[in-house]
Amino acid sequence: MSMEKRSLSLAGHRTSLALEPEFWAVLDEACAADGRSLASLVAEIDEARISAGDEGGLASACRIWVLRRVQTRA
Repeated sequence: MSMEKRSLSLAGHRTSLALEPEFWAVLDEACAADGRSLASLVAEIDEARISAGDEGGLASACRIWVLRRVQTRA
């Protein structure tokens, strides 16, 4: 499965995030539904990860966020 890399700013710093297209599709849909930018959603996911003391990476946190969103909608 191929990864898609996107660049965005988090806390004033440029970073890139590589996820599978299926994960990007859910993140993009969530942004459109909520009327927000991808950077703001990913920043929220990152802040929650840090606050929880999660030592996993940002990509993993985004995948978990997508999984929870899909589970909630099912």
